[in-house]
Amino acid sequence: QVQLVESGGGLVQPGGSLRLSCAASGIIFSTYTMGWYRQAPGKQRELVATIGSLGSTNYADSVKGRFTISRDNVKNTVYLQMNSLEPEDTAVYYCNARYYGDYWGQGTQVTVSS
Repeated sequence: QVQLVESGGGLVQPGGSLRLSCAASGIIFSTYTMGWYRQAPGKQRELVATIGSLGSTNYADSVKGRFTISRDNVKNTVYLQMNSLEPEDTAVYYCNARYYGDYWGQGTQVTVSS
C-alpha cells in the first residue's frame, strides 16, 4: 500500500520560512519523480516543484528563487524549503509521486498571514 505523508505546514508571517516534508512508503522511492502541488481556495491545483529520480528540478515561475525541492533516497523523503513566503502562497500543499502510478498525499495547510 502506497502512503505519502506530508508534514511541516502551519501559520507563518509574510517573509517567513517553512520546510515541508513528505515521507513515502510502498514504492521504490528512488525511481519516482516526486513533486509538490498546491491548491488555494477556489482555485485549481497547480504545480509548485518537481524533482526527478536523478535530481533534476522544475519550478513554477511564481516560486523560483524562493522555494527549493530536494529528496533523500535513504529516508524516502522529499522536502520543500519555502523562503520569503507571501500571502499568495497560502494553500493546501500536496505531495505527489509519479512513475508506475500516480499517488497523492492528504495535504498540509500552509497559511501566510500577519
